[in-house]
Amino acid sequence: MSSFLSRLLVGAAGLPVVLGLLWLGGWWLAALAVAGGLVAVHELYVMTRSLRPIAIAGHAGLVGVLVALEMSTIEWAVGALLGSLGLAFLLKGAAGTRGSATVSVAVTLLGPAWIGFGLGLVLLLRDLPGHGRLAAFAVLLAVFSDDTFAYLGGRAFGRHKLAPALSPGKTLEGFLAGTVACVFVAFVTLYKDRDTFLSIGQSLVLGLVVALAAPAGDLFVSMLKRDMGTKDTGRLLGAHGGMLDRIDSILFASAASYFLVLAYTS
Repeated sequence: MSSFLSRLLVGAAGLPVVLGLLWLGGWWLAALAVAGGLVAVHELYVMTRSLRPIAIAGHAGLVGVLVALEMSTIEWAVGALLGSLGLAFLLKGAAGTRGSATVSVAVTLLGPAWIGFGLGLVLLLRDLPGHGRLAAFAVLLAVFSDDTFAYLGGRAFGRHKLAPALSPGKTLEGFLAGTVACVFVAFVTLYKDRDTFLSIGQSLVLGLVVALAAPAGDLFVSMLKRDMGTKDTGRLLGAHGGMLDRIDSILFASAASYFLVLAYTS
């Protein structure tokens, strides 16, 4: 099976599930975030196993952050993250294994801090009063469009490398194609509610912010993979790689879009 066909099949199977649970929101969406987050954190710790992350503390922290964000506010999620920090230090001390405790604990905290809050901010975006569902749909559809058209644009027209030191396969032409698609999808999704939610200008800015944040998330994972000497974070999703390869764009885009929408609506 070709890489393109594999990507197409995985996307066709997974996208309706994600959008359906996003529509339902609440604990349905939270359960999806926890399940995907646990897989992604596991992939992160496998990829960085030479740095000796404390997996139990990281997984517990991710669940704590996501449950806290679904039930309460960011403050409780920060508490869950700090609890994960304390647990990581305790377990590292009890294990007495070799290697830097600082590095081990730092890598452990990367899981719940980056992946936990990245997915958790999707939950907070979805739970915004009034237009949270619409905002979450706009952001996720924009991210998916950005990823898809960046890939297709790069394959068809890619000539100039975007960040050769981090990800040789990404091109400037693909980035521009993804940006245009991302801004367009955000505009179309939010256009009907331009008088009651975000204006046309605000929708375009949101699309542009997502178009910048999503590739940044992708390049961040590429940097980690290059640092660890691996091509993909896993094989779970075929040509897409691992779960972390699939959600990397969302993790940065969710943070940028949540706080932008919050600034617009507060």
